[in-house]
Amino acid sequence: QVQLVESGGGLVQPGDSLRLSCAASGRTFSIYVMGWFRQAPGKEREFVAGITWSGSRTRYADSVKGRFTISRDNAKNTGYLQMNSLKPEDTGGYYCAAEVSPIKIGVPATPVAYEYWGQGTQVTVSS
Repeated sequence: QVQLVESGGGLVQPGDSLRLSCAASGRTFSIYVMGWFRQAPGKEREFVAGITWSGSRTRYADSVKGRFTISRDNAKNTGYLQMNSLKPEDTGGYYCAAEVSPIKIGVPATPVAYEYWGQGTQVTVSS
């Protein structure tokens, strides 16, 4: 079992920055990929970014490339999502997820690939 707890969300203005954290506990040695997803009201959950726990691979949604940076600190068992130049369309619940049983090499962008999920943290970008 892996437990994930997100933090760092909030209400910000367009152009501001936020850093989300995802603290992992339990069988953290089994994590292969940590991903971030978001979900706006009335919309499906969408992939934002992901990183292999080794740090060797990252993947970003086109909508956040150049603005968001994903990273992880293995010593702290924590993943991070640095979000810069935030836009109103970035508003939503942000969820971190862990893949522990990879089917193939790489960072999956589909929610079904991730076995464990946090409860989410809300990000609202509004003037």
